[in-house]
Amino acid sequence: MEFDKLVVSFLVDEVVGGFFISVPPGHIACLYDRGRGVLNKTWGPGLHLKIPFWQIAKLFNAQILEYNISRNFHDVTKEALGSKPLIASTKDGSDVEIEGSILFKINRQQAPQIWENIGENFISKVVRPVSNSKILSVLSEVTFDQLKTYRGQVEKKVKEELHESFKDKGLICEGFLLSEFHKHLQSNEVPQTQISQPVATGA
Repeated sequence: MEFDKLVVSFLVDEVVGGFFISVPPGHIACLYDRGRGVLNKTWGPGLHLKIPFWQIAKLFNAQILEYNISRNFHDVTKEALGSKPLIASTKDGSDVEIEGSILFKINRQQAPQIWENIGENFISKVVRPVSNSKILSVLSEVTFDQLKTYRGQVEKKVKEELHESFKDKGLICEGFLLSEFHKHLQSNEVPQTQISQPVATGA
């Protein structure tokens, strides 16, 4: 079972004849009752009773997860925890390539609402689009020199924006870190360091 996903499908009817929900450390469980719908309650780590066949459980990863924005990210699935670098336009018109990471976790009390209203495609529906939008928005308010000088303040501003947008969706943003940023070069441009290199000549 892959526990790196926010929502983990769990066929509890295959465990001890379907009478129990086994919740591992760092996870919580929600129950769907065929008579009452998704119950507004969560179950923490341990072994819990349920009604076999009448109730279905789903596990949620309640640990802090990392969403990576990196050129080394190659997973093309929609629900992968990451993306390729973002290209942001700063206040002074510079195109900047951004790499970084977002730390977030699920709000345990809101897990039933997440299951009922959003479902399992949480990364593609919430985390990726909201993160991209807020990062690009914050960087459009600063110049490239300000980004270099006030990096910490920019990271804090992005975290605050993400936290505000995430909380209504059942997520908590724990932090945002810029790992690397530089001016984006078009495919036909050559970095200045290469332009200024001397050309070797024969003796």
